Amino acid sequence: MAAQGAPIPANVLTTAIPIDFHHIGETLEPIKLTGNYHVVPTVTADQCPPLDFLLIGGPNPRGYTITPGFSKLIIDHVARGKGIFTTCTGAMAIAATGVLNGKNATTNHILVELAKVMYPEVKWTKEKQWVVDGQFWTSGGASAGMDMMAEWVKEGYGEELLEWSLEVLDFERRDVEGKAVERLGLYKQK
Repeated sequence: MAAQGAPIPANVLTTAIPIDFHHIGETLEPIKLTGNYHVVPTVTADQCPPLDFLLIGGPNPRGYTITPGFSKLIIDHVARGKGIFTTCTGAMAIAATGVLNGKNATTNHILVELAKVMYPEVKWTKEKQWVVDGQFWTSGGASAGMDMMAEWVKEGYGEELLEWSLEVLDFERRDVEGKAVERLGLYKQK
């Protein structure tokens, strides 16, 4: 059921596709994230099956070193031409592998200047909330990442699926400039 008990529209059901999520770790031991949140990986970097997309969140870039297992996973994924999404400092994490060299990218905007120093081969910007360069979709902070993913859904699956998803989530998105985007109102209860 959708928001306010409305059924999922048939055209949305035919557009939506099932997604299998994997949380990838170096081991299967729980990983402590921000806010003392713990996640148990479902697969290791070495055992991860080929994926269509990787979503890379952001570690603290000061003192973070990408491991050989994750580096290989990312390089192999890029070599297969598959998509990568990053949010917050995720672009800084994958920049260490060299896959963003020569690419336009962004990261959490308060860290763009540090990113330029750490990875000068990347064309860093904070002029946009997210940047798309080929198979790479990089965003600023977490909220910018949510807006970026909304744009990806719209481009890949259409306005109606996005509109229904935004209504269910009660999410008001922003465009790449950070300005509010008015919804179509297709699924608002009257």
